[in-house]
Amino acid sequence: MFSELPLKKAFMLFEPGPVILVATNDGEKNNLMTISWHMVTDFTPQLALTTGPWNHSFHALTQTRECVLAVPTVDIAERVIRIGDCSGKDVDKFKTFELTPLPARKVGAPLVAECLACLECRVTGYLEEPGIFLLQGVQAWIDKKRQERRTFHANGDGTFVVDGETINLRHLMADKIPDGV
Repeated sequence: MFSELPLKKAFMLFEPGPVILVATNDGEKNNLMTISWHMVTDFTPQLALTTGPWNHSFHALTQTRECVLAVPTVDIAERVIRIGDCSGKDVDKFKTFELTPLPARKVGAPLVAECLACLECRVTGYLEEPGIFLLQGVQAWIDKKRQERRTFHANGDGTFVVDGETINLRHLMADKIPDGV
């Protein structure tokens, strides 16, 4: 039997994919932002993420119209969460959290060496009312030798779920889906 859930907690049922880092460069310095409010909008890949003017990274995103989405794994989860708890206006997050910026190929924002994968993106639009950036992936990277591959997902209340067992149901799908990375 269902019981009522406060509407302000309903988002926790639909919290999206893994916690990620958004790397930016405002022309002077690199910055990182932790975010879990993002989604894939098509296979090209086009993605969307939500942030606004209260966030230091917002200004770099609107100014340069580019970023790198970096996918961290559970072994650096504590650093990733702490990154989201301070402002790049006051803190050099790469230095403070001992992360390594690497040059990207197609954007000025850096890749994050300690992450499993990175996607260089260009901003293709911004929907001001909901605060949604539309991003187009222009170059993708993955560390195929990385041992730890489990990502982590926010529940929305300070707890996280770590990826676990993978089940393969490709045979049930009408279209062939390429093997994972």
